[in-house]
Amino acid sequence: MFIDYVKIKIKSGDGGNGCVSFRREKFVPRGGPNGGDGGKGGDVIFKGNSNLNTLIDLRYNRLYKGGRGTHGQGGDKTGKYGKDIIINVPVGSVIKDFETNEILGEVLKDEEEVIILKGGRGGLGNTHFKTSTHQSPRYAQTGEKGIEKDVVIELKLIADVGLVGFPNAGKSTLISKISAAKPKIADYPFTTLTPNLGIVKYREYDSFVVADIPGIIEGASDGKGLGLKFLRHIERTSILLFMIDAVNVDFEESDLLSEYKVLKNELKNFNKNLLDKPAIICFTKCDAISYDTKLRIKKLKTKIEKIMISSVTGENLDLLKDLLWKKLEELKNEE
Repeated sequence: MFIDYVKIKIKSGDGGNGCVSFRREKFVPRGGPNGGDGGKGGDVIFKGNSNLNTLIDLRYNRLYKGGRGTHGQGGDKTGKYGKDIIINVPVGSVIKDFETNEILGEVLKDEEEVIILKGGRGGLGNTHFKTSTHQSPRYAQTGEKGIEKDVVIELKLIADVGLVGFPNAGKSTLISKISAAKPKIADYPFTTLTPNLGIVKYREYDSFVVADIPGIIEGASDGKGLGLKFLRHIERTSILLFMIDAVNVDFEESDLLSEYKVLKNELKNFNKNLLDKPAIICFTKCDAISYDTKLRIKKLKTKIEKIMISSVTGENLDLLKDLLWKKLEELKNEE
């Protein structure tokens, strides 16, 4: 089951208390203070794991606690640190404060660790409170309490190319043809209910990652359809491939780009920064359209590059991969 949003409670460990103790050795009847410090509480750490692609494991365990630091002991012995709690999450996870929606941290790489809550400090033993006028302090510091917080973890897929289009635009068919991914494909809306990632091999040794996002409909940014649930996954892609069903435009004599304009508007309403990403318009199913419609698409003037493909016949799929790779290389050079 693909789960990309969960709410959990996390708590860092309490610090141990400082110790009140005095030297009581033979021949040292009035030894000074030797109380040790309490141990620090355990941190709450989120760690990236490239083998995970869902947050389902967090769905059934809603409380994660760091270990408590042990108390200090006599003989200036510091208490043991509390054990850190490490929460494994998929790469691309964002951790937010549930109350304020503030981003507390992001995990973007495999094995990357992000400390979200630090454990409480251990209390100081009475050794630290000895002065020239107060030789025998009979008090120590209590350990600092850990922090408790409700957090939300959102998963945003990390991919080079994001496929954006209405249901039945041919996104799943394309990703099945150019990669090893095998999404469910059928001729009805919302076949794709979860995002799919596909690794596209390019030439001899190169590759890039394509994300198939469930179909967006008009009003998706307001919560209609499935779009709002998955629009966040587009935020982490480098390039947007707007996929337009050419069979539909064959019957729309007025505006070949009407679907593109709707999709663009939905992305703008969700996050206007998405429109700053490099983009390509891709007309799909060109094997099933008339010659006149192909001519109209070729003559169409657009601010961004456009291409016609057929995932069924394979027409222009290699050209599409060349175009995507070129865009990705341009982005790398800009960095």
